[in-house]
Amino acid sequence: MLSSVANARELNGVGITLGSLGNPFFVAISKGAEAKARQINPKVRFTAASADYDLNKQVSQIENFVSAGVDLILINAVDPKAIAPAIERAKKAGIAVVAVDAGADGADAVVSTDNVRAGELACEYIVKSLGGKGNVIIQNGPPVTAVTDRVTGCKNVLGKAKDIKVLSSDQDGKASREGGLNVMLAHLTRFPKVDAVFAINDPQAVGADLAAKQLGRKGIVITSVDGAPDIEQALQSDTLVQASASQDPWAMAQKAVEVGAGLIGGQKPANPAVLLEPKLITRENVKSYQGWGARR
Repeated sequence: MLSSVANARELNGVGITLGSLGNPFFVAISKGAEAKARQINPKVRFTAASADYDLNKQVSQIENFVSAGVDLILINAVDPKAIAPAIERAKKAGIAVVAVDAGADGADAVVSTDNVRAGELACEYIVKSLGGKGNVIIQNGPPVTAVTDRVTGCKNVLGKAKDIKVLSSDQDGKASREGGLNVMLAHLTRFPKVDAVFAINDPQAVGADLAAKQLGRKGIVITSVDGAPDIEQALQSDTLVQASASQDPWAMAQKAVEVGAGLIGGQKPANPAVLLEPKLITRENVKSYQGWGARR
């Protein structure tokens, strides 16, 4: 039950700014958030914006949300620290701010996948597949908390396998297929023996697989994080992609709106950091996987 304050202040306006609406993960977040907001108030004003990983653009979007008088801002922060002043301005205007998928300094709450665990799951699969021995590349990405946490989780696992050698862990695949392709081409040109690659998201994993095909490299185990539609297809076809630690963007977005609605009603969450458990999707279980498009 919400307090009487909540009854006095409905959820009338929601603005959401996301890393890139060119990524189906963020599209699913946007749709999940809108569905939950309209469940709470069918007449809600809902605006989704794509920051395209541009900090200045995201700051402008937040300023526009403030000017529009929204009650709740959901943010997938391009830069978790640099976005703090914009978040502070929104909060001073009486707007609740909930970070989604990645942390953002100053947000009232954050709802995300347990990204450390996601990185652990994907890299546990690598260690098991290689029998604890081989050369592994960690294909990094944009410096947002979701990515850094995944890399931390992967390193936690690989660091315990004494016969695993990490060849590289600092190259940014830009969270995109093209970026994953370019980084993988460079790595495969540089390193004659690569046994496995952990890509921080599915688009990079698909790009890495394309690069291996272009150079005729086989026998490489590729894992990633997301459980995206592209990876479902990759896991059911002739690719090097073997596993992905799945996220549930629909559930994440719904929870974020739920937390935000509580905040504007004067209810703080018991824990401001809400973590959703990832699940490992493999070639063996992909057919039973309920993907991003499924409504919860």
